[in-house]
This record gives sequence, structure tokens and C-alpha cells, in this order.
Amino acid sequence: MSSVGIVIVAAGRGRRLGAEMPKQYIELAGACSLRRVAETFLGLERTSFIVPVIHPGDAEFCAAALAGLDDARLLPAVDGGETRAQSVRRGLEALEAHNPDLVLIHDAARPFVPVSVIEDVIAALGFSDGALAALPVVDALWKEEGGGAGEPVARTGLWRAQTPQGFDFAKILAAHRAHDGTGADDVAVAREAGIAVRLVPGSEQNYKITTADDLDRALADVHGFDAHRADASPEDDTVIILPGGRSQRG
Repeated sequence: MSSVGIVIVAAGRGRRLGAEMPKQYIELAGACSLRRVAETFLGLERTSFIVPVIHPGDAEFCAAALAGLDDARLLPAVDGGETRAQSVRRGLEALEAHNPDLVLIHDAARPFVPVSVIEDVIAALGFSDGALAALPVVDALWKEEGGGAGEPVARTGLWRAQTPQGFDFAKILAAHRAHDGTGADDVAVAREAGIAVRLVPGSEQNYKITTADDLDRALADVHGFDAHRADASPEDDTVIILPGGRSQRG
């Protein structure tokens, strides 16, 4: 069975969120996003090694976030670079001594990645040197012209990239070392190096916390909330609204 290394990219500052603390360290019902991601991957038997890549100066945040995760597969965090691609390269280089067969690269700001998506990406690497979790674009797309709607953009064949993005370890490491460090994501780096990347269905659950609305959604997902009907009497059932719009009577 192929060994699988994990790079968790946690070096971003989250400026679009506007919070005082980087988004990957904001508590979500007792566990921040970085910890939730680490716990998910540590829960997989296929995981051989994990290396978090953090912003220089975030060592204390990271140590607090991962405190108590006593697992030899969790390697010391490494400092990232000025761009995402540079940070990923440093994470890959930290894994090089362990020489995994495959590597998955995942955003720390995607705390709810389903295990099924991770497993599907790994499975796809049995047929391709690269695999990308993604969702097809379903909304209408328009080019902006002078603040208004200009020409429509055909959405046929367009996909929204998620993570994890998985690769043959040696090939993606070589690709990153040859890259100028400006790629939007690891698929861009891989494609530039001639690595074929297979699309794997992602999940709406696997959203990235980027804005304040995303954080509100994440908090709602981990907490849920109770809603009593306005006309309910004490004898009536309790209606619990669950994340995703599902309801349950108690």
C-alpha cells in the first residue's frame, strides 16, 4: 500500500476575514480549523506523515492549536514562504526525508472536508499522477463591465477547485522546485510541469473559511441552533434546525 504524506497549508493571514487572529486558529466549538483538519487526517489509516506549514511567528498559535495530539505521524511545523506555492514547496521539502509515495495538500481553512472526498482523491492517484477535489460551477457567470453585467461566461466544463489536491510525491516536489512560486494552486504547478490531474467530485461541505460570512456559517455548522415554532406550547415537540436546512423533531 502506498504511503501518503499530508501538507496542511496554514500560512495565510486571512485579511479578507478581518479578524484579529488568523482564521485557521479561530476556535470553532472548542477546536480551531487547523486542529480539525489535523484530527481528520490523523484519523485515516492511510496517513503516514503530516506537516503543517505556518506563517513565521505563528509557532505559539500552532502549538496551542495542536496541543495534545500525541501522534508520531504529526511532524513539527515549518515556516511558509511569501506565496502559497512557496509555502507548499517548503512543506514538501519537510516531507522529503520520509519519502512518501503520494502527497495530499490541503488548506487549513477547510475544516469540514469529508473523509470520503479524501479517500476518493487517494483512489484517483492509482490512475493519475495528480487528482483534484472540485465541484462543477452551477451559477450563471457574467463578466463585469463598468460596474454592470457585461457578457455572459459559459459555465459548461468549469469547476471550482477545492482541496485536498493529491500527487505523486516525487513529481510534485520536482515541479514545485522548478516553479517560480506564483501558481494559484498546486494544480497550476503540476500542469506547468506536464503532470496530468484527474477531477474528483468534491463536497459543498468542504468550503473554505475566507470571509466573515464563511466564519458565521462554520460556527453555525459546529453549534447548530434550536428553533421553537412561534405557536408552540410547552407540550409541543421541539423543532431542531440542523446545518444544511435539515430539521428534526424531538
